[in-house]
Amino acid sequence: MSQRIDKSWVVFASVEDDDNRCVDFFARPDGTFGFEEFRRDSEDGGRWTPTQHFSGAAYSSPAQSLGAAEHSVRWLGDVLARKPLLRDQIRSPAP
Repeated sequence: MSQRIDKSWVVFASVEDDDNRCVDFFARPDGTFGFEEFRRDSEDGGRWTPTQHFSGAAYSSPAQSLGAAEHSVRWLGDVLARKPLLRDQIRSPAP
């Protein structure tokens, strides 16, 4: 887990592409939501490394965090178009 995702935050969805990139969607204890983008490269020992600073923004719903992520992360919309069930999982995370 990234140093940008606090241990008290719960990751409820991860979306990966074919180029070793990932977006994690998470819930905070205060009821807000957020996301962060990562990459995984061999020079990092295969660890997921944050590539942006999106996790500081707080959204009032999972749907708002999804909208912001799709606007901010170029490749995310393509992956979600190929896997539409992921979009539903993000909008309505299981408790």
